[in-house]
Amino acid sequence: MTDIKKINLLGLSPEKLIEYFESIGEKKFRATQVIKWIHQKGAESFEEMTDVSKVLRAKLEKTCEIRAPEVVSQNISSDGTRKWIIRTEGGKNDCVETVLIPDGDRATLCVSSQVGCSLDCSFCSTGKQGFNRNLTPAEIIGQVWIAIKSFGPMDPNGPRRVTNVVMMGMGEPLMNFEPVVDAMILMMHDHAYGLSKRRVTLSTSGVVPKIYELVKRTDVSLAISLHAPNDELRSQLVPINKKYPIAELIEACQFYLANLPDKRHITIEYTLMSGVNDNEQQAHELAKLLQVLECKINLIPFNPFPNSGYEKPSNNRTRRFQKILADAGYTVTVRTTRGDDIDAACGQLVGDFQDKTRRSQKYIELHEVKSE
Repeated sequence: MTDIKKINLLGLSPEKLIEYFESIGEKKFRATQVIKWIHQKGAESFEEMTDVSKVLRAKLEKTCEIRAPEVVSQNISSDGTRKWIIRTEGGKNDCVETVLIPDGDRATLCVSSQVGCSLDCSFCSTGKQGFNRNLTPAEIIGQVWIAIKSFGPMDPNGPRRVTNVVMMGMGEPLMNFEPVVDAMILMMHDHAYGLSKRRVTLSTSGVVPKIYELVKRTDVSLAISLHAPNDELRSQLVPINKKYPIAELIEACQFYLANLPDKRHITIEYTLMSGVNDNEQQAHELAKLLQVLECKINLIPFNPFPNSGYEKPSNNRTRRFQKILADAGYTVTVRTTRGDDIDAACGQLVGDFQDKTRRSQKYIELHEVKSE
């Protein structure tokens, strides 16, 4: 007799959990009880849920489970950054990476949405590894669950161990739309993690149609991986730009902001690469390009990885680029590199998985030829 696959309650949004309880003849409030036990108290079994009746606990035990992804390893950087390698449902060679960056009373968790990445941005180590599959809602929210539990027993009345979540890990979140939206809803739900919509950020390389769809489903903060001030250069660095050029992307961002219930801005992410996109003319071009958009700019000095072909710009060059934008009236920050000693810096996440695109093999072969 074949075992019945159990329902993993870890990844069910509040709405879907209510639907499930109603389908088994239980009242809505049971969903609230279970959500609190899983996401606020870190329950790993139904036996821990002491305010749930024994009959219901026994019923859930037969048909459901609470199953987070497996932690393969945890590394802690000299600056306090933590990186987890997490094995997902795909098996031994199906791992993603999650990074927690502490900064005073803030702790930002960088969450992955795909095993690998379906895009191929030229400066990103993750993209060079190719793509395997999308993560499930349980595998996405499980990264938050794991990070919080790593500090010990969860206490809903204690200090927040994760104050901000950014969907900036491995993968393009908007290419895994439904699971990512379900997971973000849990991040912000009062009975789960209770994060503010301003403290949950989705970063996209510019999947324009999904930006229009996203604002109909949620009001999280939005970040755009731009990295170039014009289409010619951006299409080289971020290939999806050939399908959705900058003008269409900015128009989608304007629509997103216009349909939010409060006044917000877009975060523009711009990875600076020496001699590629970091000269003064490009800074002026970027300032002119973005004047139609309510935004702030986050400059990210390139984090090197083997055979990337790119280099980090000098501090002076970075500061000049920043000053031009600041003088044009923008709020501009330069991201401090964190966790690079454990390969946890922006653009360095690679995981361990079987590449279904053969992109990683082609990348290795290309650089073997160049080195001969």
